[in-house]
Amino acid sequence: MNVMYSSTRGDKKKVTASQAILQGLASDGGLFVPDSIPKLDKSLSELKEMDYRETAYQVMKLLLSDFTEEELRYCIEHAYDSKFDTPEMAPMTEADGAFYLELYHGKTIAFKDMALSILPYLMTTAAKKNQIKNEIVILTATSGDTGKAALAGFANVPGTRICVFYPKNGVSPIQEKQMVTQEGDNTCVIGIEGNFDDAQTGVKKIFTDPDFAKELDEKGFQFSSANSINIGRLVPQIVYYVYAYTRLLKEGRIAEGDPINVVVPTGNFGNILAAYYASKMGLPIKTFICASNSNKVLYDFFKTGEYDRNREFVLTSSPSMDILISSNLERLIYHIAGDDANADASYMKELSENGKYEITDSMRKELDCFYGGFATEEETASAIKNLFDNTGYLIDTHTAVASSVYDRYVKDTGDKTVTVIASTASPYKFTRSVMQALGKDDASLDDFQLADKLSEVSGVEIPEAVTSIRDAKVRHDKVVAKDALADAVREFLR
Repeated sequence: MNVMYSSTRGDKKKVTASQAILQGLASDGGLFVPDSIPKLDKSLSELKEMDYRETAYQVMKLLLSDFTEEELRYCIEHAYDSKFDTPEMAPMTEADGAFYLELYHGKTIAFKDMALSILPYLMTTAAKKNQIKNEIVILTATSGDTGKAALAGFANVPGTRICVFYPKNGVSPIQEKQMVTQEGDNTCVIGIEGNFDDAQTGVKKIFTDPDFAKELDEKGFQFSSANSINIGRLVPQIVYYVYAYTRLLKEGRIAEGDPINVVVPTGNFGNILAAYYASKMGLPIKTFICASNSNKVLYDFFKTGEYDRNREFVLTSSPSMDILISSNLERLIYHIAGDDANADASYMKELSENGKYEITDSMRKELDCFYGGFATEEETASAIKNLFDNTGYLIDTHTAVASSVYDRYVKDTGDKTVTVIASTASPYKFTRSVMQALGKDDASLDDFQLADKLSEVSGVEIPEAVTSIRDAKVRHDKVVAKDALADAVREFLR
C-alpha cells in the first residue's frame, strides 16, 4: 500500500513520503499526516527476534512507502552504525518498577540522535528520487537537543546546509557548548534573544513566506526542517516503542498482546505522538502518560480540553521541555477531529490569533487513553535523588519529570500495567542540575569539572560527547533579536 501525505490544514494536494520529507512543512503552514496508518505486517513474535535496525526497517517501510527496500536499508545501515556506544542502540533498564528505555547512546547523548541521524540520509535520498537540483537548507529551532543532533547529522553532507536557532539563555551550558563548537563548512548556529517558542515561531514564519521561498529558489536553495514537524523525524521515533515492546516480549516480561503503558517527557509532543502512531499500527499500548514540567500547557489541555499558551514561560532544569506551543499536538488534534482539516485549521487560527482554543466534548473522549501530569522543579530533583539512592540508577532531569509523573499516575490509578519510560538524555547533558538534585553541587566548579565529580559519585563513565567538547573551540557566537531570523538566514546563505 502506498501511503500518501497531506496537510493538517486542508491543502488537498497529496504528496509522497519523500516529497513530505523534502518540504518539511506544508505550504499552508500545516503538518504532513499520512492518509492512512498501516498495520504492522509482521507479528510481534516475529519482530522480537529482530535487532533495532531490522525493526526500524519493518516499521519505516510501511509509512515511507515510496522508498525502495534498497534505499531504506541504505539509510538505516548508514545512520545506525558505530556512533552508538552500546550494541543494542536503545537498551532498557529496569528500576523501581518501570523499564527505562535509554534513547541517549548516540553521538550527542540525547534521544534526538535516534531519529535525526537517519534524516540526512532520508533527505538526500528523497532529493535524488525527486530530481531536486537546489541545495537543501535545513532550518531548525531547538530547545537544546534537536539542534546538536541535526548539526551532527547534516555537517558536511553534500547538497545541504543547516542553520540552527536556539534561545541564548534557555539551554544548559553543555547543550550550548555542543552546538557552538560544531564543525562543518555548511553549519550555522545562532542564539536568539528570546525563548524557544520565539525561535520556533520565527522559523515557521520563514517557512510559510512565499516571497522568501521564491528569493531562495532564484539563488538555488530550498528550505526543509529537521524538527519533529518533519515526518522524516517522526516516523523513525515510532520504532522506539515497537522495539521496547518486543524487548519486553523477548525477555518474557509480557506475553504477546499484553498492553503496556508508555511515559514520555513531553515538550513539542513529537515523541509521544510517535507512540500514538505505533498504537495505531497495532502496538498494544493502554495509556499514553504525557509528562510536563512547570510549563504545563499540555497537562492543562488534557485536564480541561483547552489549550492556552497565554501564560508565563518558565525556565526549568529540563530545558528541552520549556515549550508553550507544542507543534506536534496539531497532528493529534487533526486525528481526534476525525481527520478534519477544516476543523484543525480553525483551531490553529484561534491559537495564532488568541493564543488558545478549546476542543469539543466528542474530541475529548478520543483522549481517554492519555493521562497528563506535571512535575515541579522540587519533584524533578527528588525523582533523581530517590531513584539513585534506592537503586543506584542515574537519570537526567527530563527523564526525572517522566519518573515523577509516573509515580503520581500509579498512586492516582493503582494501575500496575508494565510501563516503559522514555529516557531521553544522558545525565551528563545536565550535570549541574543532576548534581544539585543529588545534593553534591559545587559552585566553584564549571559544568565539565562537575562532570568529573558526577562520574566519581555515580560510577557512570563520562560520555565521549562531553569529553570531546571540553576544550573545543567556539565556532558560532552570533546572537540576534527574535525578529531578525530571516536576515540572519540571508546572511548565512550569501
